[in-house]
Amino acid sequence: MVFSSKQRTLAKNVKCSGVGLHSGLEVNLVIKPERINHGIVFVRTDLPGNPSVKAHFNNVKDTSLATVIGAEGIIVSTIEHLMAALAGLAIDNVLIELDAYEVPIMDGSAAPFTAMMQEAGIEEQDSEKCFFVVTEPIEIKDNDRFVGVYPDDTFKITCTIDFDNPVINKQTYSLNVYDDSFTKEISQARTFGFLNELDYLKMFGLAKGGSLDNAIVIDGDGILNEGGLRFSDEFVRHKILDCIGDFSLLGMPILGHVVVEKSGHAFNHEFLKKFFVEKSSWNTASMN
Repeated sequence: MVFSSKQRTLAKNVKCSGVGLHSGLEVNLVIKPERINHGIVFVRTDLPGNPSVKAHFNNVKDTSLATVIGAEGIIVSTIEHLMAALAGLAIDNVLIELDAYEVPIMDGSAAPFTAMMQEAGIEEQDSEKCFFVVTEPIEIKDNDRFVGVYPDDTFKITCTIDFDNPVINKQTYSLNVYDDSFTKEISQARTFGFLNELDYLKMFGLAKGGSLDNAIVIDGDGILNEGGLRFSDEFVRHKILDCIGDFSLLGMPILGHVVVEKSGHAFNHEFLKKFFVEKSSWNTASMN
């Protein structure tokens, strides 16, 4: 299956608990099925009135260390892995309740979210899904950072990273994004960082929940994780995971080929803003 032309939601509620990567706070999360055209909405059950915020790039408040959305004085942080799981499984309509401000990091990948939603079951809804159909190239460049999207009849991502570190070096990966390819090739790829950066972040009260259980940690020319890598190119695969999560904040899936070089959450967000104003380069359509 290349993509679902119908809107989709979950067959039943799913729940998980974990720790926030940066906050170190324990958080309980529930994902609930929702009606057609509802979209993806986060609800803070720990705050008076259970305030909510829609997962949309217009609500992005910070991209320095993770993707943070907010509205009317509330925030929800580190949403990218969960958003990637929803987008990778082509789920359009859910309500996500959490009792702290940060989504749990789980194992540092999207695999736990993906598995629990697949186990719950995914239901097609009686309404067509709408896509951004790319008709002309859209590009943004800043020194060696680049993001572009080009006409294609599927959602495809090609990503290149290049780190001055012998463990990572230069890596490129490309795939058509649909349920099976996301689950098998991308969802299990974990976030990564360098030991000296982790120590620095913790010194300033960040990455309080970070550990070898939820991130690949690189020290010089070695990896500290006992089990090693899940893929030889796990690093670029995780960057694709992040891209899928970031691009899902457009609010509708893209039909186009996204090419990303040495980008991150902040530059991806700049591209989304450019994409949305380049209205002559895309149209919206259902597949039927």
